Amino acid sequence: MVPSSSDRSETPGLVLRSHTGAAYRFDPGALSLELLPTGGPGAFRRYEWLHTPVDLAAWAGRSRLVPTPVLRITEDELTAARAVRDALWRIVVARTEGTPGAPDDVRLLNEAAALPPLAPAIGTDGARAWAGPGSGAQLLSTVARDAVDLLTGPHAQRIRTCAAADCQLVYVDASRPGRRRWCSMEHCGNRHKVRTLRARRAEEEGS
Repeated sequence: MVPSSSDRSETPGLVLRSHTGAAYRFDPGALSLELLPTGGPGAFRRYEWLHTPVDLAAWAGRSRLVPTPVLRITEDELTAARAVRDALWRIVVARTEGTPGAPDDVRLLNEAAALPPLAPAIGTDGARAWAGPGSGAQLLSTVARDAVDLLTGPHAQRIRTCAAADCQLVYVDASRPGRRRWCSMEHCGNRHKVRTLRARRAEEEGS
């Protein structure tokens, strides 16, 4: 459930590894949703990846934030990031079920969003940069603001959970017809195709 390397490409999303070790690209469609595969509440706790401030900075380097911000993150900011991530998990799962997020979770997200975010800047080479170094609180505010935009924007009703029974990854269905079912076609989508093909062959052989 975590990024497999620090390599980045022009393709948005994270490179994750399945329980078999196979790498695949997962694009949840939003910066805030990229934070969720790093762990979470309840059953997701076993996937916890944000153990140190360095881990959170590494996640930022693998996220869709461009360019990678230079960050100075404290232990308290790391703890706050995990708490907001867990709250966001509960909020988006509630949204997929057609219910509002719990007030305490929404408050936590709003408080993070109210902090100053990472500030964009023009670098000495004329390219986009970040004023900095940034703090963990600024990084968290940037993520929280993205979540607020997502949850109150035109795609708020298109937040989905992967249709695979053994996958809980959440994404924004930004496809024109709104029929995206899988976290990744090369992972869960492909597994579904393989199972369907095997079932069809077994039925044909048994008939």
